[in-house]
Amino acid sequence: MPGTAAFRSALTDALPERPFRVVLWDGSEVPPTVSDSGPTFTARSPQALAHALRAPGQLGLGRAYVTGALEVDDLDAVVEVVDTWRPPAIDRRTKAKLALAALRATGPVRPPSPPPTELAPRGRFHSIQRDARAVRHHYDVPPEFFRLFLGPSMTYSCAVFSRGATTLEEAQETKHELVCRKLELKRGQRVLDVGCGWGSFAIHAAQRHGVHVTGITLSAPQAETARRRAEEAGVADRTDFRIADYRELAGESFDAVASIGMVEHVGGEQMDEYARRLRGALRPGAPLLNHGIANLRQQDPRPGDFSSRYVFPDGAPQPLSRVLVALELGGFELHHVEEFRDDYAETLRHWARRLDEHAEEAVRLAGAERVRVWRLYLRAARNGFETGFTSIYQVRAS
Repeated sequence: MPGTAAFRSALTDALPERPFRVVLWDGSEVPPTVSDSGPTFTARSPQALAHALRAPGQLGLGRAYVTGALEVDDLDAVVEVVDTWRPPAIDRRTKAKLALAALRATGPVRPPSPPPTELAPRGRFHSIQRDARAVRHHYDVPPEFFRLFLGPSMTYSCAVFSRGATTLEEAQETKHELVCRKLELKRGQRVLDVGCGWGSFAIHAAQRHGVHVTGITLSAPQAETARRRAEEAGVADRTDFRIADYRELAGESFDAVASIGMVEHVGGEQMDEYARRLRGALRPGAPLLNHGIANLRQQDPRPGDFSSRYVFPDGAPQPLSRVLVALELGGFELHHVEEFRDDYAETLRHWARRLDEHAEEAVRLAGAERVRVWRLYLRAARNGFETGFTSIYQVRAS
């Protein structure tokens, strides 16, 4: 096998300041220049460089990490480096030198295929069919995998700790009840739950407030799990879970609509249609509670290749202003906006810790590749809320 000395030299020249260590499969390394507190990236085989050569940038590095060809010793430190380190501009000649050295270091390695857990969405952007494939990619894994870190409530949205809750379960209960109070639910009402997940809000509202909840999701395993959980909770007769897109709502009128953690999947191109569809599902004067992540840095591009291929394909949180304008154009009167950025950061800390604690069982249920994705994703998402890249808002309107 060709030596790695030329690659190490080229990498050192290209990145003269490095807050991280790189260790190659032959035991040689490129040391950090800033401090020893940064993360260590270990290329377990030439496949790590082969992925980077096939798809230079975030996507290739992401593929190497997902497959295990590239390992990291401290994911929190990696997230900090990505957020704070500004790599130098690399000219075309330096890029070519680096690529040639990497090619020589890998030797005769066959170009690797993308990992099975990667999805490259196809079809018309935000069509019903493409959105369904994107949602299934994220959610169609065993519900037991999500239960490992979400806990028994199976609530996959921001919990509310700022009202005095001390545990994740209490904080999720607080969030569900807060939504119910904002919607002013009354016994016997019909409620629509858009993006119902595994039925947590629907079950809470049916049990505590005596309403009938229709939940819609694009994930068949979610709907099946929600039905089973409603049966176990004794509210199967007051809940209805369907596999449907919000654009397929027609001919029904509800007394309230809750959309919790779903608007992030809609996209700016469909936001006006989203608002019109929700307006069409409500009787005159009825309330809407829209709970969703917002992008606080409007000048920043869409999520990078790693997120769009492995986490939320086509997902792109919009600025709060875009959601508010869509609601107003759709015929809603806005009443109240409330922010929960710190609450979501705390929620993600709980989820990441629980997934780490159950990592072995998570691999058994969902596979090593998906667990690597989720351990990194939960930390990156938390960092977004901590640094002010994203926030989350509840908007009440009618």
